[in-house]
Amino acid sequence: MEEARIYFGSTPATKEEKREVRSPFNDKVVSIYPVCSADDAHKALKIAQEAFAKHKDSLLSQRIAWLRDVANRLKEQKEEFALTITKEVGKPISFSRIEVQRAIETIELSADFATSLAGETINTDATQSGRKTMSFYKRVPVGVVVAITPFNFPLNLSAHKLAPALVAGNAVVYKPTPEAPLTGYKLAKLFIESKYALPDMLSVVYGDAEVGSALVQSDIPRKISFTGSVPVGKIIMKNAGIKKVSLELGGNAATFIDKDADIKTAASRCAVGAFVNSGQVCISLQRIYVHEDVYEEFAQALAEDTKKLKVGDPYEPDTFMGPLINEDAAIRAQRWVQSAIEQGAKAILEGKREGRYFYPAILADVTDEMEIVCEEVFAPIVSLVKVKNYEEAIVKMNDSPYGLQFSIFTKDIELIKRFVDDAEAGGVVVNDIPTLRFDIQPYGGVKLSGIGREGPRFALEEYTELKSVVIV
Repeated sequence: MEEARIYFGSTPATKEEKREVRSPFNDKVVSIYPVCSADDAHKALKIAQEAFAKHKDSLLSQRIAWLRDVANRLKEQKEEFALTITKEVGKPISFSRIEVQRAIETIELSADFATSLAGETINTDATQSGRKTMSFYKRVPVGVVVAITPFNFPLNLSAHKLAPALVAGNAVVYKPTPEAPLTGYKLAKLFIESKYALPDMLSVVYGDAEVGSALVQSDIPRKISFTGSVPVGKIIMKNAGIKKVSLELGGNAATFIDKDADIKTAASRCAVGAFVNSGQVCISLQRIYVHEDVYEEFAQALAEDTKKLKVGDPYEPDTFMGPLINEDAAIRAQRWVQSAIEQGAKAILEGKREGRYFYPAILADVTDEMEIVCEEVFAPIVSLVKVKNYEEAIVKMNDSPYGLQFSIFTKDIELIKRFVDDAEAGGVVVNDIPTLRFDIQPYGGVKLSGIGREGPRFALEEYTELKSVVIV
């Protein structure tokens, strides 16, 4: 058992009151962290404000070297970080290893794209009312950033916030998820102990509503970056005041299986998209709309592929699904499936709960009004809906308060072009699952799925502001 420590700037600290984190797999205590207060949050923000004032003229070359050093040190500790993720959140070790590799790449990409963070000149004599000047704009850091991260990808989603924010020249106060404080602490420690680190530019505090509210409501930060639930996102928008805000609030990902699709491939990929990380993914495949001509064939193939997925010990390399983050999440998944069945849904695979484990559930004959279709389930549950054609499918896909990522399986290029324009989502995928994400891409949604974009190049824009300059 290891302790996550507070960082007030570059100075580690702890407190008498601590909380335990228990493994979702075996309920053993795997880490502890200090309980922070609003005063701790304010202290960290003040340190960040002072650090930014001190280092705002730091060289980009040093900040790039800082990130590259962190990425290299993370490479050296890949297995340690993977085991920490698995210990705290129960993610199968093979996927924890992938997450560590992705985090390395996210940090490296942030360093790469920082070199092109620039402005451009403007022709102020382009209009009759204008005149010749030397005019240009440049990008400058926003100042102090608050980064709040979730449990499902505790390392990589933290890297997506910390790396671009720091390389852009900001000071950051980071609040890792309470479910994986040690993962967040170890990542922050790499940044803080780097030989290229700018002192006090990164602080770490822990907590839930009290600490989060203190961070968001303060006048010190100029940018809030949050990944989490819609209810919390709404609270942040209400309380943040006049600040830049990025919110990634989840989704209700959907795909359409056309009659000309490669059914074998589509079923295999949809099994992955629906059940990877036990469905605890913002772009987890939740709704599958299938052309009536291939519905039975696809449903059978999906069930067969799903039965092959190993559910079990997350430390075994061939395990595909581990436990949900806690027993409440498993109970909620069980309740949602039972409710849908009571309302007329048919269970192709009913799923079952064993403590924190919930086995894959595939439901058919669901209706648009069922909670399991309307809301984000964040569990290993997927619903099949038979449709007559693409036109019916796209209407149903778009009939959602969420719009993060959608996909389509088809060989029809004209349909593909229509889908790209028709889909009301931040991202679309063709001939693969909507759960597909590359860290180099822009990532974010529309509607209740949030505002702003992640992905290193695009996050750099979120963590900077434009400064217009005219020299007469």
